[in-house]
Amino acid sequence: MSAKTPSPAFSVRIRVRIADRPGALGRLAVAIGEAGGNINALEGFTVTTAYLEEDIIVYCSSVEHQQEIRKAVESVPGVSILEWEDRTHALHEGGKIEVVSPVEILDMNTLAMAYSPGVARVCTTIANDTAASFDYTIRKNTVAVVSDGTAVLGLGDIGPEAAMPVMEGKAQLFKQFGGVDAFPICLDTKDPDKIVEIVTALAPTFGGVNLEDISAPRAFEIEERLSAGLDIPVFHDDQHGTAIVTVAGLENALKIVGKKHADLKVIVAGVGAAGVAVSKMLLNAGVTNLVGVDRNGAVHTGREDLNSSKQWFAENTNPERLAGTITEVIKGADVFLGLAGPDLLTVADVESMAKDPIVFAMANPDPEIRPELIKDIAAVIATGRSDFPNQINNVLAFPGIFRGALDARATTISENMKLAAARAIADVVGDDLHPQFIVPTAFDHRVAPAVAEAVRAAAIEDGVCR
Repeated sequence: MSAKTPSPAFSVRIRVRIADRPGALGRLAVAIGEAGGNINALEGFTVTTAYLEEDIIVYCSSVEHQQEIRKAVESVPGVSILEWEDRTHALHEGGKIEVVSPVEILDMNTLAMAYSPGVARVCTTIANDTAASFDYTIRKNTVAVVSDGTAVLGLGDIGPEAAMPVMEGKAQLFKQFGGVDAFPICLDTKDPDKIVEIVTALAPTFGGVNLEDISAPRAFEIEERLSAGLDIPVFHDDQHGTAIVTVAGLENALKIVGKKHADLKVIVAGVGAAGVAVSKMLLNAGVTNLVGVDRNGAVHTGREDLNSSKQWFAENTNPERLAGTITEVIKGADVFLGLAGPDLLTVADVESMAKDPIVFAMANPDPEIRPELIKDIAAVIATGRSDFPNQINNVLAFPGIFRGALDARATTISENMKLAAARAIADVVGDDLHPQFIVPTAFDHRVAPAVAEAVRAAAIEDGVCR
């Protein structure tokens, strides 16, 4: 039986036929429970003369666990499986987004305005002033979600086709939380020059570019070159979205423990795209003692195996030039920020930290340390998962950031706009601040409007509006 927590991500719908006699449904429920499954719903109830047919929704913990559940169901006397459906695959069938039009073409008069000959007048207007494309085309409210599929979630380099479901999901979230139309662009190239060339060529179609799941250090170069070459906002969400929400959560966590940025010792596990971006924001927020750790230990200027981004990191962090493993450098630290992988941190590591330690174990799906192991040690705990309190979720940031940037007709996303977004997210929590509530939930309807307004105002203040 699986030891992991059942999740909707591995849920199944089982259509079963059960002999219509007392206790049959109960025996089935017991079998599923003993196999570690969590029955979430019973639906589709049908009774015939001799049988009961039922749809059962069961949360499992892995693909292997799904098969354990299936065997458990098949072992119950009087029960047969009529249908078996992996609900996650069923949800993605046919894709998750579609193109719809706000304009209904029901007669020839409307057709003459929406298309030929009337459309030519609008084309002429834009030809005379390309800025008018932000008034008369989808550019006003459309973002390209661009990926090459080289750093997808915890899956790594799986290719552009396999990255599409994630990019479609991103487009869904843009629409639901920010009212922004977004479209996935998955590129069959890993060449930074080609990616920059393609996105630059596509730019006239979009009002902004969201870079997603592109591996470091190429992601830094691609974002930097696109930001410099385009007059629309370019935002690498794996870097800046994670950084913004992390900084927001930490700001509120520090209020709980009564500490200040300038007095902290911060350990960052993972010095990839997200780790570097989080660290940069924290340095700008006033943190002076920050140590990054990768698979070869603490990053410092004495190491000879550093790429360009890690070299910058080494030169701007770790003032004491600490060396060694996480266990060796975390002693006395106030904050641990995990952006690396599962089970990197031990209970003893957390016990060695300073009083009231703050632990953000944000690796997904399995955190650097399980929260339940340190619930009596850490003052504040956050993860990247939705089934624990304080989820550091990028959806709190990117829909509102692009909503605000598009509303302001911003040409870029400045550091001030990012910091404004972080403060807006933190402020939404307000008087409800608690160790288990340092950031809003993903479905808090106040977040995106608050972030959008803060970003819009910051863009105007910075003078980066078209």
